[in-house]
Amino acid sequence: MSLSKTKVEESDIIEELDCGSILQHGKFNDRIYLIKTGKDYSVSLPDKLVQKAAQNGYSKIFGKVPINRLPEFIGAGYQIEAYIPRFYDGKTDAFMLGYYLKKERFTEANVDKLDEIRKTAVSQAKNSLNNFDSEKFKIRNCNPDDSVEMAKIYQEVFATYPFPIHKAEYIKETMEDNVNYFCVESKSDNQILAIASAEQDLSVFNAEMTDFATLPQWRGNGFAGHLLNAMEDFLFEKSIKTFYTIARAESYGMNITFAKCGYKFGGRLKNNTNISGEIESMNIWYKNFNIK
Repeated sequence: MSLSKTKVEESDIIEELDCGSILQHGKFNDRIYLIKTGKDYSVSLPDKLVQKAAQNGYSKIFGKVPINRLPEFIGAGYQIEAYIPRFYDGKTDAFMLGYYLKKERFTEANVDKLDEIRKTAVSQAKNSLNNFDSEKFKIRNCNPDDSVEMAKIYQEVFATYPFPIHKAEYIKETMEDNVNYFCVESKSDNQILAIASAEQDLSVFNAEMTDFATLPQWRGNGFAGHLLNAMEDFLFEKSIKTFYTIARAESYGMNITFAKCGYKFGGRLKNNTNISGEIESMNIWYKNFNIK
């Protein structure tokens, strides 16, 4: 399944339900994304999400669900697509679920290619990253003054993206909330060459390692892996217990990077996300730390 090129100005809305559950939904990704189940969660939530998706004409529901909430979702027809052990507080497992309202959203046209990319990444797990040239480049935390330059990089790298990171104001807002951005910068002219972010949920001590982008002319230097290591070091000090990512399943580079950095494959989300101009399948990779 694919979509035509979509203007980067489009994005879906974030909504908090009365039960405290957090959703992202809209026509851009053509789905409901259950980001987080609320404390006042009702067993009727799975069916309510299906009703909401049907009313809006969405073709998929995607959700992160703790293991104790799994039975009612499975009973409502949701399917397990991926798994992250000890996702919540380093103790409770999470399952990534899919519910499909249209057959074409369920069917992947490039299964063999995606399977080959996953196998290639796993086979590279014992290999090391490229050396980082600290004489030419440095890694640092980004700040609000970087937001305009960062937004331009995201616009150049991604034709579409599931969240509006192409907007400087959005980047600033997330910096003030729960997201830390890191960049590789050229020492010669202070130009930002690559970016990534860590979105933390300190209530359950996990973090999504995301928003990786390297300017085309600087690819091949292994910047993503070094940014990932820098973010891990930063978050380790905050007692983050589980790191994970939702990576493009078609990207050899990103999947290999996470495998090389010690992440384990958790599963594939079928036709899940509007990124780089079309709806693509995404791979889950995770890493657990045992912190008492």
